[in-house]
Amino acid sequence: MSQQRINETLSREPNRWPKRPAIGALILLLIGLCLPYVQFNKFSQDGLNIATKILTYFFQPQWDMLLNFTSTAGVPYLLLETMCIALLGTIIGAIISLPLAFLSSRNITGSLGSTVGVVIITIIRCIPALVYVLIFIQVETGPVAGILAFSITSVGMISKLFIEAIEELDKGILEALDSSGSTMFQKIRYGIIPQLKSNFLSTTIYRFEINVKNATILGMVGAGGIGAELIFAMNAFRWKDATTLLIGIIVLVIIIEQLSSWLRGKLING
Repeated sequence: MSQQRINETLSREPNRWPKRPAIGALILLLIGLCLPYVQFNKFSQDGLNIATKILTYFFQPQWDMLLNFTSTAGVPYLLLETMCIALLGTIIGAIISLPLAFLSSRNITGSLGSTVGVVIITIIRCIPALVYVLIFIQVETGPVAGILAFSITSVGMISKLFIEAIEELDKGILEALDSSGSTMFQKIRYGIIPQLKSNFLSTTIYRFEINVKNATILGMVGAGGIGAELIFAMNAFRWKDATTLLIGIIVLVIIIEQLSSWLRGKLING
């Protein structure tokens, strides 16, 4: 009897066999179209030797540098500086994103106001973080440039996710607040923020996790933190120092990812 039910269930499944070869052919076609634009050059023997040497250095870190908690050149200090740059940039970006998201939400300000806000957010998102850093290091090289770059780039992502959360609110709540004569700011303060607080905090923590990962890359072009020291070590061919810094970055990212996942899980699940 059970086998008969299984056969009946399988017989009711839609026939996807015509689609699967078509999808496979489409993927192969896209790969074929991309290949002419990718140049495959011969491997450099010197580069291969350097890459092999770097991999071996992962098992021979500079322990005096990795465990140096007193010097500004130690890995712990550089990791802390990197994390602080990402954290301050995330907090500033979240603060800016909060009013911008409400002003850009269709169910709060209507179609005209939301369109203007969405266009501003889209423009912010179109410019890569690297470009923002290159602009801000003209003002001041170092952590300040990194904080400013992370603030702007965080606005692009955080405000977009905030808008999605706001627009998914139950319309009945907004209508009830309207019928009681509440102003727009009263609706936001007393009717909307209490419901969205967990979602907003979860989004902000997730953006902080991304900023920590990106901080190394931005630091390599002048945004401070461990990325600056990493590019200096690589330019000077100090591969042991560079590998030690990479080990510190890996440890930091793993810790932040685990902590971020735990916090977001707590917020989402109550």
